[in-house]
Amino acid sequence: MSFLSNVARLLPVAAGLIGAAGVALAAAASHAGGEALLRPASTICLAHAPALLALAVAGRSVRLGSLSGAMMTVGTLLFAGDLVSRQFAGSGLFPMAAPTGGLTLISAWLLLAVGAMLPRRAD
Repeated sequence: MSFLSNVARLLPVAAGLIGAAGVALAAAASHAGGEALLRPASTICLAHAPALLALAVAGRSVRLGSLSGAMMTVGTLLFAGDLVSRQFAGSGLFPMAAPTGGLTLISAWLLLAVGAMLPRRAD
């Protein structure tokens, strides 16, 4: 089984975990403070979890969908993870983690758009 086929199988798992994290982060922002950092992290998670789930079930192009999904997963983890780390640890994951995650998310969405314009084919 190819790497991207394995990624495609894990996208619903990533969607569930990222969605759960989004809800937990929203609760933490409301009840434990951290509106400035935790609310945006929650929004990023809750926006991308359904997209990952849609990519998992769409099956338009296994390669592009899986690659886009993998990029969304990594980008969400970097972007939201950096904000959460700043809130609870006092420093980010590493320099430029949030911007790297954001650029990865933008690239994933653009890849998804390109894949949607390509003719449908079996991979």
